[in-house]
Amino acid sequence: MKILLLEDDPLLARLIVEHLEESGYDVKHFLDGERAEEAILSQKFDLLLLDVNVPGIGGFELLESMRKRKDFTPAVMITAKNSSADLKEGFDIGCDDYIKKPFEFEELDARISHIVRLYGLQRAEPLPLCGGVEFDPGSHRLFINGEVVSLTPKASKILQYLFRNRGRIVSREELIQNIWSYDEAPTDATLRSYIKILRKYVPQIVTERGVGYGFEPL
Repeated sequence: MKILLLEDDPLLARLIVEHLEESGYDVKHFLDGERAEEAILSQKFDLLLLDVNVPGIGGFELLESMRKRKDFTPAVMITAKNSSADLKEGFDIGCDDYIKKPFEFEELDARISHIVRLYGLQRAEPLPLCGGVEFDPGSHRLFINGEVVSLTPKASKILQYLFRNRGRIVSREELIQNIWSYDEAPTDATLRSYIKILRKYVPQIVTERGVGYGFEPL
């Protein structure tokens, strides 16, 4: 399940992202509403976690714009506001739930689970990669002839991106842009180590020197 997180507090955002990724979700984080809106217009998300007060376009404004475009992706508002008027505004615009700061991750999990049940959101079936190897992006796991191999969230995202773009070489820059935040780009050595680990289990991953990486289709 793919989640968009709009949160301008870097520390809180990092904690939320780490927690959700450990729970098997694919999370894209944005610090401001403009970038979040660009992502929503170009990608498909299953759930939105929107902070009400962020620079530029706030959570309310972003959600209102989406609903006017007939985009009804489920949305949970994150807010430090406590007044009933603020809650009413959010629900009038079209949010599905609220979570108030500060909150425990158990509460966040419960609200996400509620949305999953309400809208019947399901995690995808494992993807067949090659003979005897299946990949579950949601849980970051490989199933190899009955054995289970757990991947780190970043390695899982790399594999998922290469698989979605199988049949072409993906540049290093493209991988970084779609997987890492702009302020945490990996070194070449780090990226190569991820590829080396993945290739150990998935031999279809190839390297084209000086260009990038790819997934050779069966």
